[in-house]
Amino acid sequence: MTSIDSHTEDRIHRLPCWNGSISIEPLHGGLSNASYLIGDASGRHVVRIGIDYPFHHVSRDRETMTARAAHAAGFAPRVEHAEPGIMVTQFLTAKTLAGTDVGTRSDQIAGLLKRFHEEMPHHVAGPGFMFWPFHVIRDYARTLDAGNSRMRAELPRYLSLAAELEASQAPLPIVFGHNDLLPSNILDDGARLWLIDFEYAGFSTAMFDLAGATSNAGLSPEQSEAFFKAYLGTEPSADLRRSMAAMQCASLLREAMWSMVSELYLDAPGADYVGYTADNLTRLDEALDRYHSIYGKQTS
Repeated sequence: MTSIDSHTEDRIHRLPCWNGSISIEPLHGGLSNASYLIGDASGRHVVRIGIDYPFHHVSRDRETMTARAAHAAGFAPRVEHAEPGIMVTQFLTAKTLAGTDVGTRSDQIAGLLKRFHEEMPHHVAGPGFMFWPFHVIRDYARTLDAGNSRMRAELPRYLSLAAELEASQAPLPIVFGHNDLLPSNILDDGARLWLIDFEYAGFSTAMFDLAGATSNAGLSPEQSEAFFKAYLGTEPSADLRRSMAAMQCASLLREAMWSMVSELYLDAPGADYVGYTADNLTRLDEALDRYHSIYGKQTS
């Protein structure tokens, strides 16, 4: 079991939200934050520790506001305490979903996502944050170049690819997106689904969440189509199908570049950023092969 350093342990003990003495147990699996399961006289809670990450466009104040809004809208566990660098939330007795779950429960998950997109704008507060994956990719390229990343020589190719994929996007209404739909950020308590981890949430188009949910779960083209139709409630047009296929590639490119940036700046317990980068680049190559086989390769 991963140990907890004395400074972090003392800081958790000093939080004012506990009822009596507490137990602390590390939670595993996160790629960028340290999380702990806390038990006290009132039950169990999750402590999430993480500072602002400007290189990832992550603001903890904005994350906390979004988590509170998501709870108010009925999508997320309750925020019980927050202060700079720490957020304490209600613990849910629930399992995280796997990619296979996303494929077999597309109607339910697509419906959850559609409600999230439609209802969250009525609950979020403060300055709006725009998440546009192609801007993120371009900014990651600047960060990787300045940081002398081992992937620096590949950046012109990534930027050219991003421009190609962005040109294939079909106009869609602006919604409030989660923008980090890894299967592990969807929980099932046996009665309903929940969403967690709102570091990247902000206004966007639905296409990135749809592409992220399906590409991160490793869905087949047929499963992705079923998910897309479940969200839309109708057959997607040819333009929307191409836009979705392009955004699935962009989602994998953004995830790979997220990991490249994390190689430079993060050191989460147990995280293998080099391996995660390689895995996402492999999946990107596979998705691009499918995309180009259907729609051709854009040449400048």
